[in-house]
Amino acid sequence: MVRSALRHRTSVAVAAIAAAALLLTGCGGQGGTEDESAPPASSAPEADQVDDKPADEEPEEEETEPAEEIVLEFGDESDQVRELQARLAQLDHFAADPTGYYGDVTVGAVAGFQEAQQLEVSGTVFESTWAAITELSTAPSQQELYPPQLVMGYGDNNDQVRELQARLIQLGHFDEKPTGYYGDVTSSAVRAFQQSAGIEATGQLDESTWSALKEQTSAPAQDDMFPPIEVPEVETPANLDERCMTGRALCISKTTNTLSWVIDGQVKTTMDVRFGTEEYPTREGEFDVYWKSRNHHSTLYDSPMPYAMFFDGGQAVHYSENFAANGYNGGSYGCVNVRDEAAIAALFDEVREGDKVIVHW
Repeated sequence: MVRSALRHRTSVAVAAIAAAALLLTGCGGQGGTEDESAPPASSAPEADQVDDKPADEEPEEEETEPAEEIVLEFGDESDQVRELQARLAQLDHFAADPTGYYGDVTVGAVAGFQEAQQLEVSGTVFESTWAAITELSTAPSQQELYPPQLVMGYGDNNDQVRELQARLIQLGHFDEKPTGYYGDVTSSAVRAFQQSAGIEATGQLDESTWSALKEQTSAPAQDDMFPPIEVPEVETPANLDERCMTGRALCISKTTNTLSWVIDGQVKTTMDVRFGTEEYPTREGEFDVYWKSRNHHSTLYDSPMPYAMFFDGGQAVHYSENFAANGYNGGSYGCVNVRDEAAIAALFDEVREGDKVIVHW
């Protein structure tokens, strides 16, 4: 299905994708910069400007390059999208199973491939992108296009995943508290169990793996699946940075490890946060929220960044399942992690693009 690039530019969905080109690396990645080489907008001729061309001379026609055609884009659903996803999986740019739907994860995978190949990063498959993908990959097999049905898989977020994690804890394959999210840690734990059980180690939970796991474990109790998380009382910082006292601001203190949502000097809510490691420090300064992505996924680190509010390059405020499970025993790749999912979800709905972000000591 090929459509013109002109219609693509008017699509609301792709407007978000253009912003995502700055963010495809996720935390700690390099954000985009303003294109300073763009020519200035042309101005209209002055009223008294004289055209010195002869009156009978035909005006020269300007040569324009034809717009590149779009092969696939956000919102498409077809077998060709499934093929795209399978080919990107071969090239390590698509971690999930092919679905045939061109959603946010596919946008990020395409953008990651485009950046790796030094193509224009858009998240949309133009003719040049499709040619590069097909040149570097092989025609996917039927199994690659339609992998075996899974009981659970990467990206799932539900109570059954909590049960899986609790059962893996019984066997010593999962060292964290159950979170309900099937991410990198859960995939590694499933792979370790599969290896120990003599099952093909894929990191995905198919019927045979699930049956073997249930045979070797007992049904977890409610407290095993939902262990209490100790969240310390967080007091509102007594001294907010003065830059937070006007307008709408996410006031983030590295001294108190807190984020305060402040409107016109009034603190509306405060939550505890953690920051990047020594190798990937969270930058201090005054920024603006320039893009929000509710279900963002970092293609560089292949990890979820839900409720992401980006403020500087690839750095964002977002929920972290790892922070929720392990507290301050760890750090991010530069992002500001929040461990209270309900609090960050509510904050995400209140914050607007353009609101201030103040990261300070």
